[in-house]
Amino acid sequence: MSSTVTAEQLLARSIQLATANVLNSGGPFGAVIVTADGQAFDGVNRVTATNDPTAHAEVTAIRRACTELGTFDLRGSTLYSSCEPCPMCLASALWARIDRVDFAADRHDAASVGFDDAVFYEYFENENRHAVMPVSKVELGDPQAPGVLEPFNTWNTLDSRIDY
Repeated sequence: MSSTVTAEQLLARSIQLATANVLNSGGPFGAVIVTADGQAFDGVNRVTATNDPTAHAEVTAIRRACTELGTFDLRGSTLYSSCEPCPMCLASALWARIDRVDFAADRHDAASVGFDDAVFYEYFENENRHAVMPVSKVELGDPQAPGVLEPFNTWNTLDSRIDY
């Protein structure tokens, strides 16, 4: 990828990917990840095409970049998305250690055509979020059950672990 490619051009590319994806049984979202050394990896929304609710454009771009680069760490990369990433995609970008995210349309633009992620953003801001989806820690009372820290303790003693 040439160093003269601008953010606007990469966002235009993500929009072109999104538009083409609509005509290929996918959702209207596209993303491009550009690494520090200029490599580019595309992703498109395949949620309905693959019946995978996690197959958002940003996630598919992250998966592709990580697979092709042989790493889970995309430090130094920028994610260009045709639309403002949802909380899942933002969390995925954080886990991938992506440095920056730039987007074209925002969540309100998406909502105006039926893609309303407001409930997901509000979930984290809402004190009554358990009414939407309860999430709770369950104490294990069964003395036969492994201790809840067993996986972590095993991890900490493993010499071959790969920290992330």
